[in-house]
Amino acid sequence: MNVRYFAAARAAAGVEEEGFDLPPGATVADLLEAVLAVERAEPPSGTPPLQRILSRSSYLLNEVAVRDRTAVLNPGDVVDVLPPFAGG
Repeated sequence: MNVRYFAAARAAAGVEEEGFDLPPGATVADLLEAVLAVERAEPPSGTPPLQRILSRSSYLLNEVAVRDRTAVLNPGDVVDVLPPFAGG
């Protein structure tokens, strides 16, 4: 499974995208736990911690909004992390 980060999530994660190899039956919640388990460098000054950003973010699963974090993932799935955006 791949995770793509946007805006503040990208800054906090320190990467644009990363892959995870989770067991069959893994859920979006499991993937987010794996994201938080990765050792990361300190985010740039003024950037909220990744955990805080993830708690406020919206998610796309294969480009479709997913609100149910118990949704089961399949190999090759892509989850986009979309933090709140200001403006219009």
